[in-house]
Amino acid sequence: QVQLVESGGGSVQPGGSLKLSCVASKYIYDRQACMGWFRQAPGKERETVAVIPTRAGTTAYADSVKGRFTISQDNAANTMYLQMNSLKPEDTAMYYCAASWTVTNRIGGDDCSQIVGNYNFWGQGTQVIVSS
Repeated sequence: QVQLVESGGGSVQPGGSLKLSCVASKYIYDRQACMGWFRQAPGKERETVAVIPTRAGTTAYADSVKGRFTISQDNAANTMYLQMNSLKPEDTAMYYCAASWTVTNRIGGDDCSQIVGNYNFWGQGTQVIVSS
């Protein structure tokens, strides 16, 4: 049984920070998988924010959040995080965590897809509002 539960959303002023958490089923973290944060603003398509393999590998970010957001995880706690700094009004969206069994194996570690459709399991989302 795969479950993903997000928390940590809220309302913040521009320039502020939030840290999102996603608790996943141990079933995911016991396996080679990819985890990711995605967001969807009203009237827009869901987009990738950041991805991370459950085992050693490479994280990847959308250009719009590079240098401001950091994805991380605590494998022992089956939890993924998204630290969001220097928040902007355009970061306002519903944020979702998701998991995928699609993993690219490379010599230096795993790579994860940034294609939304490759993610099989989704949480219910947590709302982030950035407004003055």
